[in-house]
Amino acid sequence: MIETIQTQASPLGTPRTRAVHRAVADARRGVPVVLAAKHPLIIAPAETVGAEGLRLIDLLSEGTPKLLLARSRAEAVMPQGVAPESAAVVALKLARPLIDAETLKRAADPTLEQILPEFELSSAPEEAEAALTLAKLARLLPAMVVARVKPGWAQRREGADLLTVPAHDLGAYPLNLAASLTRVAEVPVPLDAARDARLVAFRALDQGIEHMAIVVGEPERLEAPLVRIHSECFTGDLLGSLRCDCGPQLQGAIARMGREGAGVVLYLAQEGRGIGLINKLRAYTMQDRGLDTLDANKALGWQADERNFHIAAQMLRGLGIARIRLLTNNPAKLSSLAACGIEIVERVAHEFAPNGVNDSYLETKAKRFGHWLG
Repeated sequence: MIETIQTQASPLGTPRTRAVHRAVADARRGVPVVLAAKHPLIIAPAETVGAEGLRLIDLLSEGTPKLLLARSRAEAVMPQGVAPESAAVVALKLARPLIDAETLKRAADPTLEQILPEFELSSAPEEAEAALTLAKLARLLPAMVVARVKPGWAQRREGADLLTVPAHDLGAYPLNLAASLTRVAEVPVPLDAARDARLVAFRALDQGIEHMAIVVGEPERLEAPLVRIHSECFTGDLLGSLRCDCGPQLQGAIARMGREGAGVVLYLAQEGRGIGLINKLRAYTMQDRGLDTLDANKALGWQADERNFHIAAQMLRGLGIARIRLLTNNPAKLSSLAACGIEIVERVAHEFAPNGVNDSYLETKAKRFGHWLG
């Protein structure tokens, strides 16, 4: 569930938002960036940072470097546990010189063999959530190495090329991204179950990931057309994986809209409830070790659902649709879309029988995510 956001979105073409684009690219390459705030921090993802990145952090920072982890991940890393009153982001002390990159990767990724030092708890900086947001925007594990930068760091030759990005801009970026979505292509694509279907592609001004609307008939002419929000699932939609019910849900939605003569499937590039394909595969590994789908996400440091439903709302507005009948068993989708300004006049059940492999997965969705059964 998300809250209604009143913030005015800023254009993605501004220098500040372009800085977020570059920060995401640098994070994926393991290059440190400087988080501009009251006390600026130099940060790098534990998953991708290498020896050179750690050398730069050691050289350009002062005080105690720290490893930031989501609380759910920190609880697994700390043998003595984490205090109940601990914040959502937990800071662990790192010694100087910084421990090797491989150890940091193991601390971030529970699917790797856990050969870890004994960490000591520390206080998290005010910008801790912004630092983890950068990792999430880059679809990396939410684990960041951070340290306070030395005064005059920018004048040093070794730090001259490092990017500076305001902490606030990282937090505002998901809303800005959704607000900038525009239609960029449209073409008829006849489907077995819906011969009059067409694809409408949406892209944000960052020219990044595209989201698709599968439009059947002319739903914009209806007072409240049937709409399904479907997050892409490479394993289920394309490969026919039996671990989930995504493939049947997608095909079932298209078939129902074909029978009704109109409807929209919003096919969002938010794999694994927003954590990305690689992290979803990691979550599968944790599930094979005994965790359910919710606890597997938390073990990696993610929330149960990381999707940005503002994207779905903006796509509907781009299609000229403001009132819908929502095809879902997920109550969070109802509240999230409503918070984004979409009126839902009816919830339409969308249920498929278990297949003998995904039984526990469907049971978890009902018991722990609150999904309705029918």
